[in-house]
Amino acid sequence: MSGTDGVLRIGAWDADPEPPPPSRPLELITDSEGGRGLALVRACADLWGWQPLARHGTRGKYVWCELLTA
Repeated sequence: MSGTDGVLRIGAWDADPEPPPPSRPLELITDSEGGRGLALVRACADLWGWQPLARHGTRGKYVWCELLTA
């Protein structure tokens, strides 16, 4: 987590190099048992994205979102 110039950035890394699946609108998946994570991020964040990443010799991805601070 980091913050500069009125923006808070939150991110997570995982070892799966595949892009995150497209998120569906939150109101369409309220009864689903999985797949809500990116929908929640999309609903709450001002901006989000992902990038491929290599860490300690392992390929993966970094998914991040930004929230504007008051």
